Amino acid sequence: MSITIRRENENDYAEVENLTREAFWNMYRPGCVEHLIVNKLRKVLAFIYELDLVAISDDRIVGHIIYSKAKVVDKDGMEYDVICFGPISVLPPYQNRGIGSALIERTISIAKDLGYKGIIIYGDPDYYHRFGFKNAGRFGITTAEGANFEAFMALEVYKGSLKGVTGKFQEDQVYKVDEVEVEEFEKRFPYKEKGAPKIIIQP
Repeated sequence: MSITIRRENENDYAEVENLTREAFWNMYRPGCVEHLIVNKLRKVLAFIYELDLVAISDDRIVGHIIYSKAKVVDKDGMEYDVICFGPISVLPPYQNRGIGSALIERTISIAKDLGYKGIIIYGDPDYYHRFGFKNAGRFGITTAEGANFEAFMALEVYKGSLKGVTGKFQEDQVYKVDEVEVEEFEKRFPYKEKGAPKIIIQP
């Protein structure tokens, strides 16, 4: 299967939001919030245009990845710039075909060219270890609450790029959404039945 990767543009927005909804529906909660997060991310200063990519196959968008700026704050209040990605979405019929991997690998390369030092994410360690992600605790980085667990990971964009970067990870507030906001946004889409989450994430 051949895919083409390019930057997302405004004409893609509705299709990408629907793709994200399909990819995450009932995955971690009844319904999903990820399509709303994508919608909001494009409007904030933390959004990174150069790392907002779509994958095309069979003349349709089948995958998407989006990044935002974040920071690590040490005990003395010193801030270190990092980035994070998510949601990363692949249409269900196209999953397990390497599309997500291609998007991640392309954006890691672009991030390096742009001069970013580290990428911090929450995700499945078994999947993300293949790209070089490690438990963030190995770099002295914790969540904003001071916690650490296997699903909280960091990647040095180049060897030693996170040396000396320690403290608490702080992502943009755009990732915090409330139920009223989610329900209102959901009215833009065709009705789908909410069900029990397929995956329960536990620290």
